[in-house]
Amino acid sequence: MLAYPNIDPVIVHLGPLAIRWYGMAYLCGFLFGYLLTGRQRREGLLNITSDQLSGLVTAMILGVILGGRLGYVLFYDLPHYFNHPLQAFAIWRGGMSFHGGLLGTLVAGALYCRSEKLPYLSVADRVAVVVPVGLFFGRVANFINGELWGRTTDMPWGMIFPYAGALPRHPSQIYEALLEGLLLFALMWLMRKRLARPGALLGLFMVSYGILRVFVEFFREPDAQVGFLFSLVTMGQVLSGVMLAVGAWLLWSSRRREPVTPLPPSA
Repeated sequence: MLAYPNIDPVIVHLGPLAIRWYGMAYLCGFLFGYLLTGRQRREGLLNITSDQLSGLVTAMILGVILGGRLGYVLFYDLPHYFNHPLQAFAIWRGGMSFHGGLLGTLVAGALYCRSEKLPYLSVADRVAVVVPVGLFFGRVANFINGELWGRTTDMPWGMIFPYAGALPRHPSQIYEALLEGLLLFALMWLMRKRLARPGALLGLFMVSYGILRVFVEFFREPDAQVGFLFSLVTMGQVLSGVMLAVGAWLLWSSRRREPVTPLPPSA
């Protein structure tokens, strides 16, 4: 059994202000996402101006936060928030859904691309390439917070989490950081120049994430207020299954679209 490191969730206190690892994870995810999307722009893979890139990232931030919170409220704890509606706005208390955040990002991106007359699927492809970076930082922050732990295990790398009882559990947050974060990013970055038909990269991301998330859910403890939906199937697996199906359709339908010709790389 490995010892849980018990890292303080707060990095530093500045008077009444507490800077937390979870907030820092979001900041790092957005920052690296911006830089890597800019890298694709310089490679000629994304035909937008620098101002449009900044506006796109701003829209993505709003989409992630609003969609992630709304998704958690609707998918994971609706009865509680139905009885305490004002608590739905208390984002600082935790409770975000990746699937809701993804949906919020897609909607925010669609609205922004429409306002700027940008090709939506081509832009979404480039954003999909960098999403795993944010997932990596987010799952590491979940581990530091001692939340979203795994199911009980007798494997030698099991850990006893502070709020999860006395039995060792899978560090499923680390599994997700490695699979949905690093591995998926490596795949998306490798394929960023090879899948040139609009919608193909977005479809690849959704299919790959769906498969990896369904797999990891077999090691992750379901949220206590939700539990198993039926048999051993979790809410995360159901939502990921829907995501996988949509991604497969995007991959299939992308075959009928003309490939995007990259622009000459810029400095």
